[in-house]
Amino acid sequence: MLAVVVDQPGGPEQLRIAEVPDPVPGPGEVLLDVAATAVNRADLLQRQGHYPPPPGASEILGLECAGTVAALGAGVTGWSVGDAVCALLAGGGYAQRVAVPVTQLLPVPDGLTLEQAAALPEVTCTVWSNLVLVGGLRRGQWLLVHGGASGIGTMAIQVGLLLGARVIVTASRPDALQECLALGAEAAINYTEEDFVERVRDITGGHGADLVLDLVGAKYLARNIAALADGGRIVVIGMQGGAKAELDLGALLQIRGSVTATALRTRPLVGPGSKAEVIDAVRRDLWPAIADGRVRPVIDEVVPLVEIAAAHARLAEGGHVGKIVVTLPGPGTGTSTS
Repeated sequence: MLAVVVDQPGGPEQLRIAEVPDPVPGPGEVLLDVAATAVNRADLLQRQGHYPPPPGASEILGLECAGTVAALGAGVTGWSVGDAVCALLAGGGYAQRVAVPVTQLLPVPDGLTLEQAAALPEVTCTVWSNLVLVGGLRRGQWLLVHGGASGIGTMAIQVGLLLGARVIVTASRPDALQECLALGAEAAINYTEEDFVERVRDITGGHGADLVLDLVGAKYLARNIAALADGGRIVVIGMQGGAKAELDLGALLQIRGSVTATALRTRPLVGPGSKAEVIDAVRRDLWPAIADGRVRPVIDEVVPLVEIAAAHARLAEGGHVGKIVVTLPGPGTGTSTS
């Protein structure tokens, strides 16, 4: 099969399409023929050598995909060959076939294409787990989302609204701010021109943010605390602004706030706090809203696999809104670039 390989850590030019052996589904796994995948910032980090896959996971990039079931491993029930599915992956999505634990499969929502479905697993599982399972977001609360125009951000806006929250986002480009407002954000702050702490206080009438979903990390830690409401929570899911910062416990204690850092890829497969638990919650509580159109994938562009390096470069530049989806040729087609 064809897959994207990384010859050595570095820039997008290190991505190469090559022939690699087909994966074999083990017990409790299914083999998928991949129709499309999507580019995530974690893929860029892994390409650079900064984010290795968990033990036992595929070394091939790609944390999500959509396609059809090609084969069932031992003990798999509830799915059939030919089913249209999307999947959360620990790796392997940049390939024509991937083996995935059956607990990480989701049906393609009614009315969506495989390309659209490929944009869903990582963002829906990340957003639902962090806003609901970790952050405890409730109706009427204020949600602050950094990186509002990203794949995570555009999904967080919609999920926040679905839960009855009031959503504020930060972004830097006028078009991105407008897209966030069009999705239903109550306010969009240009962080290059305004102090988001002051603006959040103004927008909320002095209340502050009940929950902050943060992709920035260290650079924003102190300011996120300053923007919190009493009893507010910060959930850190990215480190684009660094990994280390000084935490003012006094400021946090004064408002009875909390800071939690989470990652989806390193969750266990099953059990409390597992990927299976997140998938079950997403399928039960969020999938119906996607099927009826209340929540939708936001896709910036769809490109073929041969343009994977350009897709990585575009994501790194930050000029996109929503997800970048990559389509794959059918199994048995295509030519290696080795």
